[in-house]
Amino acid sequence: MTGAEHTADVVVIGGGLGGVAATLAAARLGACVVLVEELDWLGGQLTSQAVPPDEHPWIECLTASQSYATFRETIRAYYRRHMPLTEAARARVRLNPGQGNVSSLCHEPWVAVKAIDELLAPHIAAGRVSVLRKHRTLKVESDGDRIRAVHVHDIEGDLARVLTAPHFIDATEIGDLLEMAGVEHVFGAEAQSQTNELHALPETDPFDQQAITWCLAADYLPNEDHTIDKPVGYERLKTLQLDCWPGPQLSWTLSDFVTHQPRERPLFVGPTDAESLYDLWHARRIAYRQHFTPGSYASDITLANWPQMDYWEKPIVGVAPDAQAMALKEARQFSLAFFYWMQTDAPRHDGGQGYKGLRLRGDVLGTTDGLAKQAYYREGRRIQAEFTVLEQHIGVAARPGKAGAERFADSVGIGAYRIDLHPSTRGRNTVDIDSFPFQIPLGALLPVRVENLLPACKNLGTTRITNGAYREHATEWSIGEAAGTLAAFSQARKVSPRTVRADDVLLDDFQRTLERQGVLLAWPSFGALTPTQRVGYQHAAR
Repeated sequence: MTGAEHTADVVVIGGGLGGVAATLAAARLGACVVLVEELDWLGGQLTSQAVPPDEHPWIECLTASQSYATFRETIRAYYRRHMPLTEAARARVRLNPGQGNVSSLCHEPWVAVKAIDELLAPHIAAGRVSVLRKHRTLKVESDGDRIRAVHVHDIEGDLARVLTAPHFIDATEIGDLLEMAGVEHVFGAEAQSQTNELHALPETDPFDQQAITWCLAADYLPNEDHTIDKPVGYERLKTLQLDCWPGPQLSWTLSDFVTHQPRERPLFVGPTDAESLYDLWHARRIAYRQHFTPGSYASDITLANWPQMDYWEKPIVGVAPDAQAMALKEARQFSLAFFYWMQTDAPRHDGGQGYKGLRLRGDVLGTTDGLAKQAYYREGRRIQAEFTVLEQHIGVAARPGKAGAERFADSVGIGAYRIDLHPSTRGRNTVDIDSFPFQIPLGALLPVRVENLLPACKNLGTTRITNGAYREHATEWSIGEAAGTLAAFSQARKVSPRTVRADDVLLDDFQRTLERQGVLLAWPSFGALTPTQRVGYQHAAR
């Protein structure tokens, strides 16, 4: 195994949405960027983890940044250019390829991969961006409070590479670079005595972590039999039940995320080809057969990321590598067990038992086993930051008498999502509560000590509670865009990112730079919203 050294202005470790946004932002400002990803796909939670975008209700008319709007339209444009859409579907301005309920842009993960590659292509051609796919990060060299180099391994070529740069960005899915670089960080749950948050736990517990989910894709051919082999441990999993859950995990009966009351959520409540129904099938449907010319799709395709698949038995952050590997292996079996249950033992909507026609569709996920390339991680390591976003800054119940979230003078972007925590590895039930549309403060991107590393996703300075709002797709993109812009801005002016926040003139210059790139730094007031946007606001408030 031979080695090679690569020098850039910015090295981005992790090719999820935050890493892609950071790379694009830095390259737009003329920086030379190396982007490193362990898998062959870029896009993280949207692609390798296969989760259709979770977005706020105003996303079609009020995106946080022009670049994210461009990304969404690039996905739609791919369908219009290359896919066999009907003329009616092609004419839809807000084409929703899957017509899923969770987003106005539910689509097949592989298409998002194509869109990301298209956005990066001009920068790669110009020599500003190098993408190292299938490269695993091995170790970090530091010199005092600065990272000097990151060592990576080319998995296919069996080559060692040493990456050096003035600025490094951690866009890994669970903050792995933070641990390797010795960056001060936390994981798991903080204590209420630390944060004074309304919904924090009585005591700190690093291993109280949200469930992960190993997503899968499926279509449904009712006249065929696609039953998979019985997964390992199926008989045990059939009766497994959280203490706080109203029934077995493998069931149509759920604990309502908000009220914690029993709720029925079956696979089907009506025709699979219906445009919109409130059942599991329609929730994250990524291909709606009626949008395509007859014969193009044998069936609708749905993405399964459902509560019955939440794996909460073991934590995966901060544990030994073999323990993490075991938990991930079990998470895969957890998802396959639910799929097998649906095929064989599940009560049918028509009175029968089992949907044998359910078929795994790994081809739309880039795999052969029907499961996503990677588990869907809802939380990871978070930096100890100059400023930490608390529930008191964004939570509706935690801000009595307030009309909105805390306004930050150092805002570098905006986001909006409920505070959404899934069942935890300590058996705790969900936390799903209202939050105001919020800003991303620059202080949350600055580690307390290390000078040249920035977070680009859910590893920024939040608590476990507020991370539940900052972790979704559009906000991750905004965090990454802010980090990439800050790295390029700091490099061009030969100052540290910390200095940018501390100097009023530099901070103003940086914020104007973001605005020129099409980034919104504040939410418009209610009176400033257009009638279309106001409808979305009223819908979200209910």
